Amino acid sequence: MSRFKDIKLFAGNANPALAQEISRILDIRLGETVIKRFSDGEVWVEIDENVRQKDAYIIQPTCHPANENIMELLIMIDALKRASVDTITAVIPYYGYARQDRKTQPRVPITAKLVADVLTAAGADRILSIDLHAGQIQGFFDIPFDHLYALPVFLDAINREGYPDDQRVVVSPDVGGAERARAYAKRLECGIALIDKRRPAPNVSEVMNVVGEVEGKHCILVDDIIDTAGTLTSAAEALVAEGAKSVIACCTHPVLSGPAIERISTSKLEKLYVSNTIPLIESAKKCKQIRQLSVAGLLSKGISRIAKGESVSSLFV
Repeated sequence: MSRFKDIKLFAGNANPALAQEISRILDIRLGETVIKRFSDGEVWVEIDENVRQKDAYIIQPTCHPANENIMELLIMIDALKRASVDTITAVIPYYGYARQDRKTQPRVPITAKLVADVLTAAGADRILSIDLHAGQIQGFFDIPFDHLYALPVFLDAINREGYPDDQRVVVSPDVGGAERARAYAKRLECGIALIDKRRPAPNVSEVMNVVGEVEGKHCILVDDIIDTAGTLTSAAEALVAEGAKSVIACCTHPVLSGPAIERISTSKLEKLYVSNTIPLIESAKKCKQIRQLSVAGLLSKGISRIAKGESVSSLFV
């Protein structure tokens, strides 16, 4: 019997396996829903049980195909709102469009803000997500936003590698990820290094310099998203060239588009740890370097603490 009497969990089609794992951990069955598509591609949702005055949690990362998954989430929110739920929390393990968080040139959108506005307008009361590409996206919302970090999940994997404390270093693949690298280094009690790079075009990066001491070290690259894998694999190449003993990487969201798998397979990366915020594509499951770790336990704790009115930030103290 579940400990939570007024919670209803629902899952979209983006990552049903993760939703089922969260359901098992919390001992709350997934709510009965019917999600269909008409012949023209329109989404139709029906909630097949009473949800009046319940607290609803919809588990739906907005990963590929992002537009379909976002629309599905919005329609589920609307269906629940019209069914008189008390509150709706959108559990979005991977927040799509997060890389479009600012204007980098004239006459371009800030799509991360647009998605925030649409989710709020649809009726979401709270957002729960993991490792946003940019922390300031929380400020795009006028509703509460609980931001979780996959760091504890990856730290366990890193520690199992058995590297001597004085021979490991955390590396950020770009200057923007320095804060993330610092958080890992603090927990691991080791140094940090940075890759100084420039990006001449989208999804294209060029390594310029390695800033920090990596010679004779086991390097741990940390990032939030791995998309085409150009940044990560070129960073690994640069680290090995600077005398690194080994290079592994931890990336929360395995987008893995385009040439990503080929690049990883032929790279200097010994291992690539990713989470299950996004389902792995088939070719990634066959890649010998990739290891997928589950964040279901982390999300379950977040949902539980929200439901009980407890602190979420204390998970990371």
